[in-house]
Amino acid sequence: MTAVAPRSSPVVAAVSTMGPIRQTYATAETFPPVARAYTQVSQVAKELGLLRRAPIFYSLVGGALVLAFAGCIAGFVLLGHSWFQLLIAAALGIVLTQVAFLAHEAAHRQILTSGKANDRLARILAAGVVGISYSWWDSKHSRHHANPNRVGKDPDIEVDTVSFLAEDATQARGIRRFITRRQGWLFFPLLTLEGLNLHALGIRHLFSRQPVKGRGIELALIGVRFALVAGALFLFLPLGMAFAFLGVQLAVFGVYMGASFAPNHKGMPIIAEGARLDFFSKQVRTSRNIRGGWWATILMGGLNYQVEHHLFPSMARPHLSKVRVVVREFCETHDVPYTETSLWRSYAIVIDYLNRVGLAARDPFDCPMVGQYRRV
Repeated sequence: MTAVAPRSSPVVAAVSTMGPIRQTYATAETFPPVARAYTQVSQVAKELGLLRRAPIFYSLVGGALVLAFAGCIAGFVLLGHSWFQLLIAAALGIVLTQVAFLAHEAAHRQILTSGKANDRLARILAAGVVGISYSWWDSKHSRHHANPNRVGKDPDIEVDTVSFLAEDATQARGIRRFITRRQGWLFFPLLTLEGLNLHALGIRHLFSRQPVKGRGIELALIGVRFALVAGALFLFLPLGMAFAFLGVQLAVFGVYMGASFAPNHKGMPIIAEGARLDFFSKQVRTSRNIRGGWWATILMGGLNYQVEHHLFPSMARPHLSKVRVVVREFCETHDVPYTETSLWRSYAIVIDYLNRVGLAARDPFDCPMVGQYRRV
């Protein structure tokens, strides 16, 4: 049975007639534990051979990306001083996002048999090809997987221009307050800056005083990549066209990345900071799948099977659709909500959730309940 997330997020309580909305968090009482759930599901996955690697699949994906890069380079050379170069920039943004998906899978030990080999591959793809710090991303993403949507522990719901919690929205001031009040509608336009933000956060991490694994290697990889990209753009294109190319590439990369990751957890239940939940319930109840089959898997790099990815983070992409059947049947049998919806519906849910959280940043004399009923 497929549970489609409702228009109103279950974690957002009714608002009062004055002041900010109040947000409630899931606890062990609202998420009853399911005994031996993960053990049973993982045993079935193992018996079906779904935990094995998929070397042929990833070889084909890698080959396709090499050909895509070759096509972008050929188009760049052939077009010369033409504004059609912006089409190449957009294509490059798409290809780099697909490489980021592959780096994500390598970081999860999905591609190669050795953990160290996967780490090396992920670092080369992330820092050397995409241009973002692998060590920064890996630390952040590992904390997210351990505690998805948990207050105080999941870095993906920490405030970063956009507020994902009402408490953060109430503290917004100045330009951020203006954005927060409209953050649902501004979310996708803001993603045009996310590509630049990812590069900047990674660089800041690498130059921080804290210990960073592979700092020198990543700085070297990012430096060489920057020199090659900047050299090609500013040596072979007019100055204005070079900046426009770079802007379009970063914008497309940011929107594509954000649009692929946003549907996974935004608008799903938020877990209280001190709640003690079993692994299966925690991962399934906070994740949302996207319908679409093979095309969604290609478009989102396997992130469309977010429930299964969180249960089996090292599972190869081709096996996620097969284990989905096992997980769905288990959830139906044990009355565990399993959320799956269309891509467009997920975006509507995310926008609505962010707008509701943004109510907390409104003036105290602006009645949020009026705004709530205005959307009903």
